[in-house]
Amino acid sequence: MDFIRKIILDDMASGKWGGKVITRFPPEPNGYLHIGHAKSICLNFGIAAEFGGRCHLRFDDTNPAKEDEEYVEAIKEDVRWLGWDWGEHLYYASDYFDKMYEFAVALIRKGKAYVCDLTPEEVRRTRGTLTEPGVESPYRNRSIEENLELFERMRAGEFEEGARTLRAKIDMASPNLNLRDPVLYRIIKAPPHHRTGTKWCIYPMYDYAHPISDSLEGITHSICTLEFEDHRPLYDWVLEELGIHHSQQIEFARLNLTYTVMSKRKLHELVRGGYVSGWDDPRMPTLRGLRRRGYTPEAIRDFCARIGVAKTDSVVDYQLLEHCLREDLNKRAPRAMAVLKPLRVVITNYPDDQVEWLEAINNPEDPSAGTRLVPFSKVIYIDQDDFREVPPPKYYRLAPGREVRLRYAYFIRCTEVVKDAAGNVVELRCTYDPATRGGNAPDGRKVKATIHWVSASHAANAEVRLYEHLFTKPDPDDVPEGETFLANLNPNSLIVLRDCKLEPMLAEAHPGTTFQFERVGYFCVDSVDSRPGALVFNRAVTLKDQWAKIEKKLTEESS
Repeated sequence: MDFIRKIILDDMASGKWGGKVITRFPPEPNGYLHIGHAKSICLNFGIAAEFGGRCHLRFDDTNPAKEDEEYVEAIKEDVRWLGWDWGEHLYYASDYFDKMYEFAVALIRKGKAYVCDLTPEEVRRTRGTLTEPGVESPYRNRSIEENLELFERMRAGEFEEGARTLRAKIDMASPNLNLRDPVLYRIIKAPPHHRTGTKWCIYPMYDYAHPISDSLEGITHSICTLEFEDHRPLYDWVLEELGIHHSQQIEFARLNLTYTVMSKRKLHELVRGGYVSGWDDPRMPTLRGLRRRGYTPEAIRDFCARIGVAKTDSVVDYQLLEHCLREDLNKRAPRAMAVLKPLRVVITNYPDDQVEWLEAINNPEDPSAGTRLVPFSKVIYIDQDDFREVPPPKYYRLAPGREVRLRYAYFIRCTEVVKDAAGNVVELRCTYDPATRGGNAPDGRKVKATIHWVSASHAANAEVRLYEHLFTKPDPDDVPEGETFLANLNPNSLIVLRDCKLEPMLAEAHPGTTFQFERVGYFCVDSVDSRPGALVFNRAVTLKDQWAKIEKKLTEESS
């Protein structure tokens, strides 16, 4: 059991909160959700469900300069896609702007807040350091009456952006920099707020809006990521000074994932700079990108459960996320045959006009998935990697004079290699053994390899996109001085293969549907670019599971 659930169990046993558990997920609508947010979503909604409580979805929409209704709708869609529902409990920090203003006035009346004329740069410069106290603002001791008047004029729009702020009056010598008279309100005149329009030109800072929003909603456990631990004294100060419902803030370590950046600033930079095609690019760690790539909500929830909840920061290996996806798709994804790098094969002793429909298993992990029929004919395609004119040691696939098994079909033997003028292999001539239909020889002879194939006259053409990590290093910020994370972008993060050959049933596959291409990997029909007659498949994950090997080794070492 993690430490957060232990806190909640203790609270329930003691009767604190009257046995209630009310959590919230409070995203800022200034970008799309990513895999790091998924950890917070699963934690907050999961805990509420576990303990018979509820979880609110609340948008922290306190900065109209960065927010957009597009992000609001995308966030709601992503939370639902992950499998969670907030029911009637959808809220916005902007719902509470009037109340927050009243509370700010109350703080001024108590002598706990004042209007400051210092510029943002001057505020930063006078805040002090970890070893030196800050310098009090020359405006810190204004009278309550003057502060009330100036704050009202701020609200009325009389001052320019940056000209004045409302600051809490706490302690400029506090060892916690967050308590050195933090800014509570700033002036933002454009653009209009996505919900309140031009009603307001002053907006609360997150550290002021967050505890008040929690309080007004009756949140019992306000679960935040670890970077807010130093902000907790300010969270508590706001609620104590206002004398309102005091939610309990609890911090946990955020998700750090190898080969990935999750800073919104960096993700914005990737999109704006054209390094990716958009927020839903399958290489992005956004939930939209992961979904388009072929990730399932079940795999992501499983991943979030496996990494657990800790109090200290750590980095999770991306291979664990891939392992969770493989485990999920192995159970649910239908199998299909697809040749990504086609090599034409003519079976010389097969009847010219004959077509056989061979039975193939849809999913060996799920007997209820049944079977399908796959066409077989004189001309087929195999993958170029399944043939070597001069086979290296331990290469058991097709080579001149060698016999292999075609999946669900027959044994074939290569009798001739056809090359173009440049010496490239363009076609193989083979014979088949009619007695080996289904993959076994009546005389008991064995072959060492089974390869996949597609009938040439029935094949569906497709573009297949092979995705790798967006960055070449586990830590994208590991760069020489003077360079940025962009220096570690992987030039091979996307490889596009055209004119791939797929078994015909895949021509009818719907966008978002995922299949296992046998012996190759898991692939998802692209939800943006795929069209009937112009199929596009994205590789979700390869079949090779490094994490399973790592986990096995760790288990062996610990036993």
